[in-house]
Amino acid sequence: MKPGIHPEYRPVVFRDRAANYAFLTRSTMTSDKTIDWEDGNTYPVVDVEISNVSHPFYTGTARVLDTAGRVERFERRYGRRGAN
Repeated sequence: MKPGIHPEYRPVVFRDRAANYAFLTRSTMTSDKTIDWEDGNTYPVVDVEISNVSHPFYTGTARVLDTAGRVERFERRYGRRGAN
């Protein structure tokens, strides 16, 4: 790698404000805000709108579409197409 052209890769805390959840990972993201972490060190913190803790897909609150029921309802309403 060429020196001086890549952003600094360092520990950063990502905080999901909706779920009151934070996790420490490594990233090139920067932030003016900091947080004192569990290990006693201070890290930059990046607030995110959604994470795996608050996303409906991961929490199990996602709606599942009943496609079979929709097809049957369509066929009842408009009749089944005859085979040609």
